[in-house]
Amino acid sequence: MDDFGVDVVPRPGGVVWLVLRNRGRLNAVRLEMWQAIPAALAPLADDPAVRVVVLRGDGTDAFASGADISEFATHRKDAASAAAYEAVTARTFETLLAFPKPLVAVIHGVCIGGGLAIAACADLRVAAADLRMALPPARLGLGYHLKGVERVVQLVGPSAAAEMFFTAREYRAEEALRLGLVNQAVPKAELDAFAERYAAGIAGNAPLTLRAAKRAIRETLAVPADRDPAAVARLIAACFASADYAEGVRAFLEKRRPAFRGV
Repeated sequence: MDDFGVDVVPRPGGVVWLVLRNRGRLNAVRLEMWQAIPAALAPLADDPAVRVVVLRGDGTDAFASGADISEFATHRKDAASAAAYEAVTARTFETLLAFPKPLVAVIHGVCIGGGLAIAACADLRVAAADLRMALPPARLGLGYHLKGVERVVQLVGPSAAAEMFFTAREYRAEEALRLGLVNQAVPKAELDAFAERYAAGIAGNAPLTLRAAKRAIRETLAVPADRDPAAVARLIAACFASADYAEGVRAFLEKRRPAFRGV
């Protein structure tokens, strides 16, 4: 096994972990890892048994410390190579944002630069109390792609995003929670167990409803002219026509937990 990669780890109950692995560099994301993320997500999007994907770093020291700067002298040495590199990362971000099922980022420790950008593409972020988040492009002299800036602005607003980019300072768990960078912050020793319960709770809900809600949220973030309300309407109609809808109503009336099948 290589010392770095993106591992797909099935977990019980329709949950899959997507693990960023480069532990010797705090899970810094190498070019091959950027390329591997879309390839790993594609079959998960189409697999009806997969209900939730959890993004996490290998171990408990870091989610990801950013793009692997040791590669910059070769893969981002000039404007042309930097543009090619940015095209790869942009595809990764687009794939994450377009993924039709819930994505949850589980964040231990360091989550910086490209690592923060990956986590920001998730629908939800749960973090340990030792969280350290930062966007350091201003200290490296590189330009940050529009999609990445747009996503940060969506999460925290333009003023907080400006501070993050302009100061390049570090944010800890309490402040990240207040700003909306993370949804939950828990003691470090409890994070993995909390994340298991959190993902399992989402996976136990109606998959068609989750898909419709995620698409509706995505459409609200688009400018009105680019929205596709018909796509959302089709997904909502599919919910009402599903066996899961009938099961949900029966379970409510019978005062039991529903057993959703995604059909």
